Amino acid sequence: MALTDPLGDMLTRIRNGQQAKKDSVLSPASKLRSRVLEVLQREGYIRGFSDDATGAHPQLRIELKYFEGEPAIKHIARVSKPGRRVYSGSKELPVIRNGLGITIVSTPRGVLSDAEARTQNVGGEVLAEVF
Repeated sequence: MALTDPLGDMLTRIRNGQQAKKDSVLSPASKLRSRVLEVLQREGYIRGFSDDATGAHPQLRIELKYFEGEPAIKHIARVSKPGRRVYSGSKELPVIRNGLGITIVSTPRGVLSDAEARTQNVGGEVLAEVF
């Protein structure tokens, strides 16, 4: 069965894994998913991720992060969806929780957090919000 929103599927796997207190979750691998995970790791929301080639298809093993038993990610949601794409310029990027959260943006310079995109003065597609 084909997925209509692979990135949304990965975010849901992360959300479900943290609710179930899992140490790690598996998600099918792709370049976009890897770039989003790099941003989450840079910002401190996950411990890390690695390639897992145990099956027929390459997968990503995502190591979830907890602080005093609570998940590091309180909220993770897809903003731009296949049925409704959301784009934003560098000046109009949304601020999540007065700067305590991040927005993940796909720009011509790669997948960046909202702070990195503002610093480089680039806008793009708003992929997800995390806090």
